[in-house]
Amino acid sequence: MTLAVAHGTPRMTAANPADHDQLADERLIEQYQQGQHETFDVLVHRYRQELFHFLSRFLGDRAAADDVFQDTFLQVHISADTFDTSRRFRPWLFTIAANKARDHLRKKARRPAAPLSAPIGGDDSGQTYVDLLEADLPMPHDLAESGELADRMSRTIQTMPDHLREILLLAYFEKLSYAEIAEVLSVPLGTVKSRLHAAVGTFADRWKSQNPDGSVA
Repeated sequence: MTLAVAHGTPRMTAANPADHDQLADERLIEQYQQGQHETFDVLVHRYRQELFHFLSRFLGDRAAADDVFQDTFLQVHISADTFDTSRRFRPWLFTIAANKARDHLRKKARRPAAPLSAPIGGDDSGQTYVDLLEADLPMPHDLAESGELADRMSRTIQTMPDHLREILLLAYFEKLSYAEIAEVLSVPLGTVKSRLHAAVGTFADRWKSQNPDGSVA
């Protein structure tokens, strides 16, 4: 699942170009601005797994994630000339993806936070909700192969409000910094911190509700 550009329009291709693989994202998009269209495919391939994982977790629908992934890189193609290459490409890409995902959810749709360091189940294992969230969830179609814990985590995350699920995924799964999340969501740094705190608390409350014995095994 990659995109290429022919005659100025992205198209599907199975190719995985080896050239330019060692170049930074910003250099690749700069070369794309200069007409080197093969660099677009390098960027698509580079972010294929990471961005698709984010969209799958956020949308809870692999088919929808695939559509939004395509829409995201179509927008990258359309807006490439406006990208400031002195900035980082990754937050810009995730800004586009998050906006496209929220648009999809809007079209489709139309309790107090627990401490970040709260121990799971009140036991002495030392594992906290933050530890649990930092586990690497696979894409939905791989969950059956990854054990019951990943499946339960995915179900819990999907019950969260969109804005809290989004920031949780950006912080704990995509490992974006507070500053990068602020850029992606177009909110102040303080809002990132408070919203993330609320997101972890919401996850903790819903996890406890769905797992009253506190089990993480």
